[in-house]
Amino acid sequence: MAKKLAFAHVSRRERQILDILYRTGSATAAEVQQAMPEAPSYSAVRTQLRILEEKGHIRHEQDGARYVYLPTLARDAARRSALSHLVQTFFDGSATQAIAALLDHDAKRLSDADWDRIEAEIERARKEGR
Repeated sequence: MAKKLAFAHVSRRERQILDILYRTGSATAAEVQQAMPEAPSYSAVRTQLRILEEKGHIRHEQDGARYVYLPTLARDAARRSALSHLVQTFFDGSATQAIAALLDHDAKRLSDADWDRIEAEIERARKEGR
């Protein structure tokens, strides 16, 4: 069974750190600090990393004297977990309402290729659902 984490229960800074780790794959505290916009102190970054580790979002491996931090979930699994929580919280668990809201927001910015992909995904989901 896939591990589920509550990504909604992370602060803005924790989300920034997770974004960095998902983008880079792994990083030391110093590398995370360097990649952060308006970076807090090194000590504050270490504290946030410890908190994320306690929450189960990241883990560390020792590389000599350094800790290298990595996400505990693959990015796709993390996306699904976060999206599931978002749909439950803001759309009463309705994927239809969430999709309609996304289309209302982005419809003018979607290219023909985007529309084709959406149609293909709907068709695939329809076939798998039967």
